[in-house]
Amino acid sequence: MDVQAIFGVQFFMSLVVWGSLAYWLLAPWLEGKSLNEALFFLTVPHAFRHIGMVFLVPGMVARPLPETFAAPAAYGDLLTGVLAFLALVALRNNWSVARMAVWIFSIIGTVDLMNALRQPNAAPDMGATWYIPTMLVPVLLVTHVMIFSRLVRRATTSNT
Repeated sequence: MDVQAIFGVQFFMSLVVWGSLAYWLLAPWLEGKSLNEALFFLTVPHAFRHIGMVFLVPGMVARPLPETFAAPAAYGDLLTGVLAFLALVALRNNWSVARMAVWIFSIIGTVDLMNALRQPNAAPDMGATWYIPTMLVPVLLVTHVMIFSRLVRRATTSNT
């Protein structure tokens, strides 16, 4: 099996496992929480997205990653991580801008992930960073979906 096929299988399997765990365990647990509490817990993993800066570190990747992937992924992750942390602060303090902060970080974070995922040619050169897209990105995608679901559901129920 070639490298990109292995990457695809690992990514897909992690997405299935994280999605199943979220459905079986996380979603039912969050139902008992207020919207801000649920959004807080779903935002926590994104506050660690500064880890994506490792795509720019020589020695962590097998060869320099394509410039169209490395810099946008690294800085997109850093920006998303900072915005996620600001959203956590806003949620924790029940600021009136908290939900808007979650919308902003989640839109930017989702666009960042989609941009990175459309570049599978980077996979063979990822080296030690391989586990970020095959293990961590799926959990980030699952939590983005859960965040958007709660925000949209809240907006829909508020308008009826």
